[in-house]
Amino acid sequence: MEKFGFVGLPNAGKSSLYNALTGGGALAAPYAFATTDPNIGVAKVFDDRLDRLAAMNKSKSVVNTSVQFADIGGLVEGASQGEGLGNMFLGGIREVDAIVYVLRAFVDPDVPGPTDPLEHLRILEIELTLADLDTLEKQIDKKRKAARADRSLADEVSAAEAAIEQLAEGTPIYRTNLSDDIRKNLEPYYLLTNKRVLALVNVDESQLDTLDDVVQPVIDELGPASKSVFGACIQLEAEAALLDPEDRAEMLDGFGLGEGALPRFIAAAYHELGLRTFFTTGEKESRAWTFRAGAAAPECAGRIHTDMQRGFIRAEVVHWDELLECGSWSKARDVGKLRAEGKDYIVKDGDVMEIRFNV
Repeated sequence: MEKFGFVGLPNAGKSSLYNALTGGGALAAPYAFATTDPNIGVAKVFDDRLDRLAAMNKSKSVVNTSVQFADIGGLVEGASQGEGLGNMFLGGIREVDAIVYVLRAFVDPDVPGPTDPLEHLRILEIELTLADLDTLEKQIDKKRKAARADRSLADEVSAAEAAIEQLAEGTPIYRTNLSDDIRKNLEPYYLLTNKRVLALVNVDESQLDTLDDVVQPVIDELGPASKSVFGACIQLEAEAALLDPEDRAEMLDGFGLGEGALPRFIAAAYHELGLRTFFTTGEKESRAWTFRAGAAAPECAGRIHTDMQRGFIRAEVVHWDELLECGSWSKARDVGKLRAEGKDYIVKDGDVMEIRFNV
């Protein structure tokens, strides 16, 4: 399961975000270091396509895809030199697939800390950059010695040296022009700034009417470093998450938020990692399955069961919207919408499949 790590200054709203996404019970308090151990939780990736397929088939069970989130303690300026609780928390997100910056924009005199999201971003980037520099500097001499005996490590050492040069100038890896090959060779170091980046700007209710204006400076600052920057009133959505679905929808609609920002954020986070969804559907169950963009049909079949990949014969495929238009699997077959696809078929986001296999 893909994992995202929340990074933010104290009181930025990380724990409230965690609770809103996972229904968890992380302590959210208006003082620094309320979180001392990482909170790990799972959030559903809500998908209207799945709900509509389930409604068509009157499915008894509906299973969404999901992603994992890690909420670590707040960082403070100077954490890499031991300020606050130091960067002890960062080990909790070394192996996440993407970093989510939680940036505070809300004003509350009872909650200490800066309220400029760009200031939050500046501090966080500095601390993660210095942490990565420390990681590489501690390992580079050992790697150089190993590379003298094992020439296959030469590219890894070269990548580390290029990264050290950039990090020493205060530049996170994701803001550099280092090639994809170099960044691939940096993966064994689990660098924090070599991951994909998303940002969530946390506003208060009074800022919802001007949300775009609050978020735009962060979009401008990150530029190509991140394609996914969102704004949300995390506290409001955390409160809504505690309600039953009907009351939640009524509350969010009352604030003009529709389904809320967080489902859109999760979907964006999901797609940011190159993840896509195919479906299986019937009376017993409608289910969404995660696959990597560019995967062929047998690999996707293996997401359901390894036997299906091993004994793959073919897949019967129809796109979700065409299936809904037809009204049932049998009708889709009757009008020629079902396609028989072989081992070379590249599965598309939104495909509905039945796998034929033999083991």
